[in-house]
Amino acid sequence: MRKKIKRHSLYYIYIVQCQIGTYYTGYTNNLEKRIADHNNGHGSKYLRGKGPVKLVYAKEYKYYKNVLRAERSLKKLTRVQKEELIRIYAKSKKLN
Repeated sequence: MRKKIKRHSLYYIYIVQCQIGTYYTGYTNNLEKRIADHNNGHGSKYLRGKGPVKLVYAKEYKYYKNVLRAERSLKKLTRVQKEELIRIYAKSKKLN
């Protein structure tokens, strides 16, 4: 029997930058709450003690399977590739 997963209307893939300069990639269905959790020492073990974090990239997805696929792809990127993605994202935000 397949386990039912609660579906939300939107999902987000995100990258945050730690105070020490490293990047963390994750996904969530509530971006504001997730960033607040990271900054309060909850959530990812990797980020504990490395905050506060700064949101540097986010993209919205309608389907859960697509956000999981995107997270897997982003986590495979090198630091240089992530920085290029972040640069393009920041530039597009300034234009809007």
